[in-house]
Amino acid sequence: MAAARLAVALLLLAAQVACEFGVLHVVSQAGGTRGRDYCIIYNPQWAHLPHDLSKVSLMKLRDLSYTQLCSYLDLPAEDFTNQITMVARGNCTFYEKVRLAQGSGARGLLIVSKERLVPPGGNRTQYEEISIPVALLSHRDLQDIFRRFGHSVIAALYAPTEPVMDYNMVIIFVMAVGTVSLGGYWAGSRDVKRRYMKHKRDDGPEKQEDEAVDVTPVMICVFVVMCCVMLVLLYYFYDRLVYVIIGIFCLASSTGLYSCLAPCVRKLPFCTCRVPDNNLPYFHKRPQARMLLLALFCVTVTVVWGIFRNEDHWAWILQDTLGIAFCLYMLKTIRLPTFKACTMLLMVLFIYDVFFVFVTPYLTKSGNSIMVEVATGPSNSSTHEKLPMVLKVPRLNTSPLSLCDRPFSLLGFGDILVPGLLVAYCHRFDIQTQSSRVYFVTCTIAYGLGLLVTFVALVFMQRGQPALLYLVPCTLLTSFTVALWRRELGTFWTGSGFVKDAPQSPWALRDKPAPEKMADAPLSQRPPSEELARRSLPTKEAALPEEAPVPEEAGAEGPTKDPDGPMDSLPSPTNGDQAQPSPVVQPGTSA
Repeated sequence: MAAARLAVALLLLAAQVACEFGVLHVVSQAGGTRGRDYCIIYNPQWAHLPHDLSKVSLMKLRDLSYTQLCSYLDLPAEDFTNQITMVARGNCTFYEKVRLAQGSGARGLLIVSKERLVPPGGNRTQYEEISIPVALLSHRDLQDIFRRFGHSVIAALYAPTEPVMDYNMVIIFVMAVGTVSLGGYWAGSRDVKRRYMKHKRDDGPEKQEDEAVDVTPVMICVFVVMCCVMLVLLYYFYDRLVYVIIGIFCLASSTGLYSCLAPCVRKLPFCTCRVPDNNLPYFHKRPQARMLLLALFCVTVTVVWGIFRNEDHWAWILQDTLGIAFCLYMLKTIRLPTFKACTMLLMVLFIYDVFFVFVTPYLTKSGNSIMVEVATGPSNSSTHEKLPMVLKVPRLNTSPLSLCDRPFSLLGFGDILVPGLLVAYCHRFDIQTQSSRVYFVTCTIAYGLGLLVTFVALVFMQRGQPALLYLVPCTLLTSFTVALWRRELGTFWTGSGFVKDAPQSPWALRDKPAPEKMADAPLSQRPPSEELARRSLPTKEAALPEEAPVPEEAGAEGPTKDPDGPMDSLPSPTNGDQAQPSPVVQPGTSA
């Protein structure tokens, strides 16, 4: 049974290889109207189409789409001499249709289909008998032809040569690498700044920002299982779930856009007034007027995209903008605490991506990849909606693919977020270990090289590629090699180079040694403030015998006193010890 299914899948894949896209160029027979191109799908084993439109003669397009041309009774009284015939699909084989059309003098046959376009096939003997091209045209395109040009039209069939690589790959490359590098840099910098601001008591923007979420192995497993379930559900219930994904994207992308623009808006000198006191949700925090305007702007951009999302001419710009903002927000929010977690996440998603692209064609009845089918949208979808979780750029070269089912080049958000989390980890490790950002730079370059390899594989294989197949080895192996070369693999693997608490300034206390009597006093006779100070400082510095006592008011939970304050405001030693002036705590030192 398994062997039979594998054989069927191989036959389906072979049929896909024989399939090629072509162009139907239509012009009004009355003249004066500019022509228009439409997508057709044909099998070159019937007859090859010329590559240059200038070498093709325009012929009358004969409309017989009301009949299926399955017998001689369906032939009209007038023959099809020097005409391209259009007939309906169904009730008989492609060979029977084209044999009747060719016998009646037709120069080409277009089979109009209301279903999914498939390559018109036959056997080797039938291919040898037929000398005219056979192609499929969608019923929707036929209606557009009649609406634009009427029923008196002339047309030509041709198949322009596909370019080796479309120029839009350069745009996708810049957007992807720029998002990964900017998101990784921002995530690492914000994480370090958050550590420095951890013990400060203020109401500044840093205090109000969301904390990062550390990814655990359990979260990784749950996430991958959810991805698998959602992908399979989308494959079988695409028309119902696609609107759920669109709604989630709108909410997440508007939040991401707000998060990306908020630091810039906070620097503006106007609209700093706050909302009056109230008990409304969110507004009880009294946000500034400029932040409310920013939130309104982000929601407006998202709503505009949601309404005009199917406008292929310009809506992709809004989608890419929102998508980049979403990716930057996720890279800032989600944090991988160790290289071990990075390796686990990337390897599991590596297997997930390869399985749903290369293995699932052997498991589905249609022989199509579940991943590619969901990402590009099923051709038999009644809604004709596309998933927004991709960066998309229209093809810039003249190509049949720009007219057919692949008018855009796509790159999924997962191909940006998954390696981007590793890049963010590398940047955080660089800052904490003061390694001059060598991990961050090399991992970003490795991501760019992996993306280039993905594009090359796409060109040579001419089918959708699992980008993580190339991105994961490039980024993981590069980071591992750098850590091994710098002899930091142990700390890089476990993340032990990170500082757990807020940074201290013990060097400010070493400049003024404590009085000898106070330093030599037993622990039970020392002031309580000194005991708290010793516990709060790092272990290495707490062992120094000459460390100075810290004022009691600046204990482990309170801010330090002003160094310019009067000396008599400092507490006196307890237990009857002789009072001595304590050294002044330097600004920036946290007790």
